[in-house]
Amino acid sequence: MESIVWSIHVIAAVVMVVMVLLQQGKGADMGAAFGSGSAGSVFGASGSANFMSRTTALIATVFFCTSLGLTYISTNRTEDAGVMGRMGELIESSETQSTLTEAESEEAEELVSEIPEPEDSSNAGRIPD
Repeated sequence: MESIVWSIHVIAAVVMVVMVLLQQGKGADMGAAFGSGSAGSVFGASGSANFMSRTTALIATVFFCTSLGLTYISTNRTEDAGVMGRMGELIESSETQSTLTEAESEEAEELVSEIPEPEDSSNAGRIPD
């Protein structure tokens, strides 16, 4: 459901930007009245303003409604998405894990014993000159 609302929201935003950019400014009518500029368009001299402004208002309403819908969806989530909530879950899961069995601990000791010891540990941690 949330992905559908997100899709509609993004599409409405893009369409609204395009509709605003396609609209003719208020000052353009003044130039057309004195003979300069093109008074004839696809929708007529004044028809484009009404059609474009109504379509923009409709798209803006859709955008506003999807914004409210996304806000409602995000505030009514039941899961805890915070960092501290996840840390509590990790601590609880680590406490409930069982300890190693005897066979697992013997296998771990064998693996640790196979790690080679360093030959000269006197220079360990010393910064070379």
